[in-house]
Amino acid sequence: MAHLAMFSWAVVTALPLIWAVVSSLKTDEEILNSPWAPPSSPRFDNWARAWTAASIGRYFLNSMIVVGGALVLTMLLGSLVAYALARYPFRGNRIVYHTFVAAMFFPVFLALVPLFFVVRQLGLLGTYPGLILVYSAYAVPFTVFFLHAFFRTLPGEVAEAAFLDGCSHGAVFFRVMLPLARPGLVAVGIFNFLGLWNQYLLPLVLNPDPDRYVLAQGLAALSVSQGYRSDWSGLFAGMTIAMLPVLVAYVAFQRHIRAGMTAGAVR
Repeated sequence: MAHLAMFSWAVVTALPLIWAVVSSLKTDEEILNSPWAPPSSPRFDNWARAWTAASIGRYFLNSMIVVGGALVLTMLLGSLVAYALARYPFRGNRIVYHTFVAAMFFPVFLALVPLFFVVRQLGLLGTYPGLILVYSAYAVPFTVFFLHAFFRTLPGEVAEAAFLDGCSHGAVFFRVMLPLARPGLVAVGIFNFLGLWNQYLLPLVLNPDPDRYVLAQGLAALSVSQGYRSDWSGLFAGMTIAMLPVLVAYVAFQRHIRAGMTAGAVR
């Protein structure tokens, strides 16, 4: 019964993805007249047209800049905070930790209005740094929560040996503890990448400049701007291009995700 449920879930999850990829290789007539049939001949020019004419290439680059910058900042700040909370007891440690945990349950749409005014007052509305900072603030609580448990499981004897060899606290963190925490860092990094790459609500409010649209915004704008022209093949091609980094990241690092979650749970 469990295997049947898992197989059904896999079909429900994979079928829309496969259908979108297959549809991106069809003509508009084939999409409308035979939506479930394979393409008579693959039309890879749909991808080229979506990349250039539909500006998917520019949106893709914007997403890479914003998500890449936010991911680096999130992993740096999140790992530092999680390590300090996990390895250094101090007054208020639990309060700080539970504040980060509570932030995970705060609905982001409740903060959109004050967040909009704060970003605008800082002069960062519609800019890469503005989105990077907001994305990082959005992802840091989960990163701290995930890595906190992982850092607590790492052997303290290794850090003590490094201190005896003359390492500073910074050197112990960057040269000893971070390499030991690599499985957890990879796992939480992939989770953050998946969440930030698919983010739509935050850039919709904080990124009104069409030249800096991320992929989610660009695809939404493309679908609305089509009107009655209905370039379905180009739209499906754009969706496929947007999905590819996520699929590649998950397939390439799925073993690291499982290893990181298991190591953090059992060590």
